Amino acid sequence: MARKFAGGVLVIASHNPGKVREIGDLLAPFGASVISAHDFGLSEPIEDGDTFIENAEIKALAAAKASGHVALADDSGLCVHALGGEPGVYSARWAGPGKDFTVAMEKVEEALCAALAKDPSLDRSAHFACALTLAWPDGHVENFEGQVLGTMTWPARGEKGFGYDPTFIPQGFETTFAEMDPAQKHVMSHRANAFKKLVAACFETD
Repeated sequence: MARKFAGGVLVIASHNPGKVREIGDLLAPFGASVISAHDFGLSEPIEDGDTFIENAEIKALAAAKASGHVALADDSGLCVHALGGEPGVYSARWAGPGKDFTVAMEKVEEALCAALAKDPSLDRSAHFACALTLAWPDGHVENFEGQVLGTMTWPARGEKGFGYDPTFIPQGFETTFAEMDPAQKHVMSHRANAFKKLVAACFETD
């Protein structure tokens, strides 16, 4: 049986304000006092894992041990099928040291166009993947994963999302994640799918 979150302070092991806001919204019903790693003054650990789960664990454990509170980390990324799953775990790195996702989106589009020109059997399908790790200061962790399928589009559209959201249309929709109302995205995103598993296992839902 998974360990339950007992309430109180929950450190979100991220310095990305968009991600912190989205996670805070998802956790609002469960009484967690959410604070970001940035607001706690915590430094960002080196993410050298080969999978989303490994990187989520690195971040969550670092934040939990440094803060003395339970910490939640998300590692997520865009996986473009024609690019062999890239940028994948390196999604943030494609944005460069300035974390400029306008640059990252352009790089992905250029790489995708080159791949499609080389092999016409490929398509613009992609998925967002999310791994969540809830970690305690004693080193215990609980891990969960989710994903959402979709298609890459160009040019970028929408102002409501962050990261690669303006170039990703989820399956069954005609709008990008960045054109959607955040509440709509929260219901069906990769992060939402992982959160459903996290909440069912680790949070009291009565």
